[in-house]
Amino acid sequence: MQIYLLRHGIAEDPKSGQPDSERPLTGEGRDKLRRVLKRARTADLDPSLILSSPYRRAMESAAVAAEVLGYKGEIVRTPALVPEASPFDAWEEIRNRKNERSILLSSHEPLMSSLAAFLLDSPALHVEMKKAALVRIDCDRFGPKAAGVLKWMLTPGVCLE
Repeated sequence: MQIYLLRHGIAEDPKSGQPDSERPLTGEGRDKLRRVLKRARTADLDPSLILSSPYRRAMESAAVAAEVLGYKGEIVRTPALVPEASPFDAWEEIRNRKNERSILLSSHEPLMSSLAAFLLDSPALHVEMKKAALVRIDCDRFGPKAAGVLKWMLTPGVCLE
């Protein structure tokens, strides 16, 4: 299975009284996401499923991914992808869908970095997931511990037009 980890794009600063979960993407955040996703599309990124944190900025990022990649399915919200979630919970969400060929997960820090390390079976690995970064990790075993292979990582800085 191809697993794509997408960190949400740049979001608006919090407004007084606004819950963190309701912060929307900025125009710049959307633009950087599109740039990364267009480049990834040239590498045949074609998710059979998109999972997202229920937070607004992650859902909006997942929607941009669906638009750019031509994804026609439903974007599935899951609490296993909120910022403070455990990589183990996210892995269980993936394992429950092991028959998918390709899953894109739209989420946040610190989960995305720790999930990348978990999927690579290297918990001490430090991965810097910039906003709008996208990582591909391939997994072909779905036991209690992941043992994936890093294929590539894209950031807005390397996807200049």
